[in-house]
Amino acid sequence: MNYQARVDDLVNGAAKPANSLGLLETVFKKMLLAWGTMHPEIKPYHLIFASDNGVIEEGVVNFPEEITYLQAQNMVDGRATISCFCQANNVPYSVIDIGINNKKSVGINRRVASGTKNFMKEEAMTPAEFEQAWHVGEEMVNYAIDTQGANLVSFGEMGIGNTTTSSAVLHAMTGILPEFVVGYGASTPTNEIIRRKCVVVAKGVERHRESFCRIEDILRCVGGFDIVAICAGMIACAKRKTPFVIDGFITAVAFACAARINREVEHCGLPSHMSKEPGMSYAMLLGNILADDIPIKANMALGEGTGAILMVAMLKTMTYTMYNMAKLSDFELSTPEPQQVAGM
Repeated sequence: MNYQARVDDLVNGAAKPANSLGLLETVFKKMLLAWGTMHPEIKPYHLIFASDNGVIEEGVVNFPEEITYLQAQNMVDGRATISCFCQANNVPYSVIDIGINNKKSVGINRRVASGTKNFMKEEAMTPAEFEQAWHVGEEMVNYAIDTQGANLVSFGEMGIGNTTTSSAVLHAMTGILPEFVVGYGASTPTNEIIRRKCVVVAKGVERHRESFCRIEDILRCVGGFDIVAICAGMIACAKRKTPFVIDGFITAVAFACAARINREVEHCGLPSHMSKEPGMSYAMLLGNILADDIPIKANMALGEGTGAILMVAMLKTMTYTMYNMAKLSDFELSTPEPQQVAGM
């Protein structure tokens, strides 16, 4: 029996109506196929990349920049939403300071710079900074797999202004008008914020368009350190045959970039929730995941990997269930005798 048949047998041979667990079965099977071998237990690890973004100088958010540092520290202290989500579901995690604009470092110090530059004025990062951020993503995935024994990685981020950088990357990749991809992020919904973000995304991308020869150039010119690291981490997961869970809009854009760079990424990326950001469905589609195939519809917009951890919990439940529930082959079903029709 080949591996695909073994996966089908495990899921379809369970004592339940076929496909009765819907998208949970679909994502569970994709996880098994990404592994290429059976694991009776999920060993998750969550990676949160924290970074500031110079483009906030353009007034695209209504939160102060220091929130990035303060919230990242809350994560390390176990008092942030994502910390509680991870603790409640027994998921170990790390916070990686890849570019927070503060004198103090938070969590694992892999700071490339004190935030990216304002892409309305110059390229968000230098080639050397891009390469450094890329290697941090690879390093942290290898750490999760080799040191922490993870067979499932999930990604989260923290950074004021990173829905703007994500929108700029998606606009540059696809040409989809900013009006169709830009959302409020974590900001208070106001028409002024949306208008400003759309203008910044359009003008910022146009400023650097001649430099866009590869996906990596787009990330470097208008992206953020967090997106770069997550993109690199997803590609590293694919190379290690380790499935990973996508969170919301920022990680979805990183996934879209990673899938464009290495198509093997598509086979390892597991959807979690449908972010409120309007660009979410476009980003996921670039990785060959339809909006209808995303299991959690919770109207979330927090980031940090909160939706990803909910999906990890669901996958842990599915793994336990599939390996421990009764099988159809356990039943001895009798074949009903044909009924005699009167007069025959």
